[in-house]
Amino acid sequence: MPIIESNYKPLFWTKSGFVSTVFSGLARKVNGVNQIRERITLPDTDFLDLDWSYAEKPSQKCIILLHGLEGHAQRPYLTGAAKLFNQNRIDACAVNFRGCSGEPNLLYRSYHSGATEDLAAVVNHIVSLDKYEEIYIKGISLGANMALKYVGEEREVPKQIKTVIAISAPCDLKGSCDELLSLKNKAYAIRFLDHLKQKLKPKLEQFPDKISVADYKSIKTLVDFDHVYTSKAHGFIDAYDYYDKASSLQFLPYIKVPSLVINALNDSFLSSGCFPVKEAKNNSNLHLEMPKYGGHVGFIQKGEFYYNEMRALDFINKL
Repeated sequence: MPIIESNYKPLFWTKSGFVSTVFSGLARKVNGVNQIRERITLPDTDFLDLDWSYAEKPSQKCIILLHGLEGHAQRPYLTGAAKLFNQNRIDACAVNFRGCSGEPNLLYRSYHSGATEDLAAVVNHIVSLDKYEEIYIKGISLGANMALKYVGEEREVPKQIKTVIAISAPCDLKGSCDELLSLKNKAYAIRFLDHLKQKLKPKLEQFPDKISVADYKSIKTLVDFDHVYTSKAHGFIDAYDYYDKASSLQFLPYIKVPSLVINALNDSFLSSGCFPVKEAKNNSNLHLEMPKYGGHVGFIQKGEFYYNEMRALDFINKL
């Protein structure tokens, strides 16, 4: 599919990638979304909490919303989408990844960028409700990589899955991690690492046979975290093996579901490998939009809803 020319026109003060990223992440407020929590049990006995919001009238359409690193279902980038889709007669299922719903998960493992087994569990659960004829998936950042990987892997995607929308997708995890560790993103990296270590700390007492205090104290960077915890807890050799196997880039050629990737050119979290131009040109199901502005999960515009939310709805309506 040829590269899509973006129609995103930022407000003057949001042309800065930094401003767009920070404002949308810390200052945006979304009101009026009534979420109802459902807990599902996973095949490995752990759990996921799903926060549902519904259209005014019964709907046969549902969108699954996936958050980013250390996010949750109440983040404005999910509730904003949920509100817009609810207003357009589509139910929304906002997924809290393991340990992200305000309650620690049960197992030593948690979530990561490539944990498509958990997304598959959510999809299968929703399909089993026998309520929705059409299911869409919209992922943000980490969730975007997961969504793309899910539909590109060797699996039979349920016929109800009609499309994927991936926003600020770090398709190349190693490249994205390198960007996060660069000086320009130091503040973000510190914030992410602090959240991750706080969440990991209780596992020292719960699972002393799997991680030691010395291991914990050795974590100084995001790569260290992935070396010590993410890789070992999820069956990878080390951080680099995790980045290699969990990156969605390698799965993009095999996507058979219409998918839209929106990655801003001024997104400081994304490396050059996160802009899959070749893959989009060679796969008629993969639509790549690269706005000049937008930052990381920004895309601020006038009105209540952000550009990526309106664009996602438009993409679905035009299928």
